[in-house]
Amino acid sequence: MTIQYSFGKATEGDLDQIWDILKAAIKRRKEEGSNQWQDGYPNVEVIKEDIRKESGYVLKEGKNVAAYCAILINDEPEYARLNGKWLTQGDFVVYHRVAVSENYLGRGMGERILKHVEDFARATNIRSVKADTNFDNMAMLRIFQKLGYSYCGEVTFRGSARKAFEKVLVD
Repeated sequence: MTIQYSFGKATEGDLDQIWDILKAAIKRRKEEGSNQWQDGYPNVEVIKEDIRKESGYVLKEGKNVAAYCAILINDEPEYARLNGKWLTQGDFVVYHRVAVSENYLGRGMGERILKHVEDFARATNIRSVKADTNFDNMAMLRIFQKLGYSYCGEVTFRGSARKAFEKVLVD
């Protein structure tokens, strides 16, 4: 039996599940010895704002949230200060706060949600997808490599350098 997943905008009804997923991801990053997400970000107010702005997205199995991310268009000021070089200079889709439920770890949910981000970009006629992650977020770095992202340089968020990547989409 094939499991059916749906992808769409997060709602206020998803907030508790999303926040539980992010709290667990924050804890996992700490247990892995990372400083990523250890400074009070992300927090529940950020997620509420994602939902209010309609930029929060969920991957669900039935009513269960399997993964979450925020998707934005041309909305990352730090990317203008990249220490490196982007592959493209035009419009781009950027995603942040990618987190997978502990109940779905090891099932390819991170890769699956990023493919939905690429579909979102194509649907909005944008061919560039940009993202960043901590230098020690091995799971995310593996996904970037697997999905064909190119390393473009470093950006700084809240005083911490992050690796920046871009994927140029082809039809």
